[in-house]
Amino acid sequence: MASSNEEYILNKIDSPADLRLLPSGKLEQVCAELRQYIIDVLSENPGHLGASLGTVELTVALHYVFNTPVDRLLWDVGHQAYGHKILTGRRDAFHSLRKYKGISGFPNPNESEYDAFIAGHASNSISAALGMSVASLIKGEDQRHVVAVIGDGAMTGGLAFEALNNASTDPNNLLIVLNDNNMAIDHSVGGLSEYLVNITTSQTYNKMRYDVYRGLRKLNLISEDSRGSILRFNNSLKALITQQHNLFEGFSIRYFGPVDGHDVNYMVKVLNDIKDMKGPKLLHIRTMKGKGFKPAEESATEWHAPGKFNKETGKRIIAPSTIEPPLFQDVFGHTLVELASKDERIVGVTPAMPTGCSMTYMMKEFPSRAFDVGIAEAHSVTFSAGMAKEGLIPFCNVYSSFMQRAYDQLIHDLALQKLHVVLCLDRGGLVGEDGATHHGVFDLAYMRPIPNLVIASPMNEHYLRNLMFTGYKYDGPFVIRYPRGKGVLVDWKNEMTLMPVGKGRKLTDGTDVAILSIGASGNDVSKAIELVSAEGLSVAHYDMIYLKPIDEDLLHEVGKNFSKIITVENGVIQGGLGSAVLEFMSDNGYYPRIKRIGIPDKFIEHGSVPELNKLCGIDVESIAACIRNLVSFEC
Repeated sequence: MASSNEEYILNKIDSPADLRLLPSGKLEQVCAELRQYIIDVLSENPGHLGASLGTVELTVALHYVFNTPVDRLLWDVGHQAYGHKILTGRRDAFHSLRKYKGISGFPNPNESEYDAFIAGHASNSISAALGMSVASLIKGEDQRHVVAVIGDGAMTGGLAFEALNNASTDPNNLLIVLNDNNMAIDHSVGGLSEYLVNITTSQTYNKMRYDVYRGLRKLNLISEDSRGSILRFNNSLKALITQQHNLFEGFSIRYFGPVDGHDVNYMVKVLNDIKDMKGPKLLHIRTMKGKGFKPAEESATEWHAPGKFNKETGKRIIAPSTIEPPLFQDVFGHTLVELASKDERIVGVTPAMPTGCSMTYMMKEFPSRAFDVGIAEAHSVTFSAGMAKEGLIPFCNVYSSFMQRAYDQLIHDLALQKLHVVLCLDRGGLVGEDGATHHGVFDLAYMRPIPNLVIASPMNEHYLRNLMFTGYKYDGPFVIRYPRGKGVLVDWKNEMTLMPVGKGRKLTDGTDVAILSIGASGNDVSKAIELVSAEGLSVAHYDMIYLKPIDEDLLHEVGKNFSKIITVENGVIQGGLGSAVLEFMSDNGYYPRIKRIGIPDKFIEHGSVPELNKLCGIDVESIAACIRNLVSFEC
């Protein structure tokens, strides 16, 4: 680390062009400063620490070798890209990371021209980069390089394999960088492996091989169509020598590696050697999550997103323990174990989120009955459907926004066959600092049109447990949607009871206006009603519980007795609860004045949940204001 401001290089890098002016001998210092800067900022402003610490050298090498933003650089997943943000003109804004009106925690083209493609979820980089590479060739921009950096976890996504298959057939010059942080994709074979990396990445070797290929073309001994066959033969020969087979070369994609992803100067050499090769190629690098910060190196999961921490001692800063309601996810995890202990048919499934959704409790108690299938949401649903077909009862837990990736499987493999899977959607609604890519606001709307589904959302922890028990007993696909964060009940462990499917409940009587809510938003509605009741307004409150089948008896009661209705949901208002109520009232000849409160028709930025609730008008004060306005015909 530099000892004075004058020697501090990072402050002088406002763009990758500045980085490329440095002699290569300064790159290790840049990496050290960049890593320390990430630690300094994230210790006070929480974010995703481990992944970006692991890609510091890769980030510097890529921007040093490639002419970004003319050359396209795609990150998959975006947790890896903090160093990229700092080097691309956002160093001084980095302290605003993930804050309301600050910079995003993920690459976002609306934020910077250096962010070639959005990267909030996973596994899309190869597909998008392949499209860009093909487009560059079609447009005659042969000198443009396109690089996809894909994290090891993202390689489990089916989309990545679809893209690899396509990359081997369509003309392109795509470079895929596989960031492998302790995931054994290929076995290392010691010195021979090092030798093969050196020979296959040398300019002399590859020029010779390409010259031979070009000469054979001139003699009409091979055609472009047979190029893939020759590459496969070359790969087979390499496999024979090394006594190992390589998945990527099986796709006719030239493979290089594994390479030490923390040796920045060697990375620069390798990237320079392979960047101008024709055709698709993959560079496999090995890195360590949390590199350079010992606590993060030793516990990658805990330090993935650790919150605030003391950068000197490595201790996480955790608020003093108080008696508070549990997280909804923990209620799910403990309840699943409770149910599974009484029925051996119950199994748990999650796509790469066992800690986040608390499937870890099931994995500890019943390791043979709990499955983490990797970043593969579509597979998680169909895998669960297959187990259900054979008589098991899967509880498949998927984050709401990730469930979008399994929509076809939800329809074709689950709902169509009426299979008994309890689909638990964690992180329903606005989730906060992760922003637009992670808000779980579309689920109610996109699931409501699907036949055979039961769709429910609990207002509190007791109702989550009751719905899990009801879903366990119900013979068909059963969806339970609940939010991120704490519930409202300290005494959360109730005796579970069956709930009538498709039946809501009346919480308060009233005469001026009826409010229909679903899920945890009902708690804010109750608080808003307390505010306006003190002002003399009389408000009836109905917790619908089920979006599908919706409680028609309750809706008839509301339609007959109220001319003013408000619907409240932590989801998009187009297609969700409000739309269902409007449809029912219209179909049954009721014509009340209805105000829908929910997420408007736009993507909501990042910020704290209270800030975003206020932005969308679903906070307590906004609901109370709408009640007042509707009563006075101003809403």
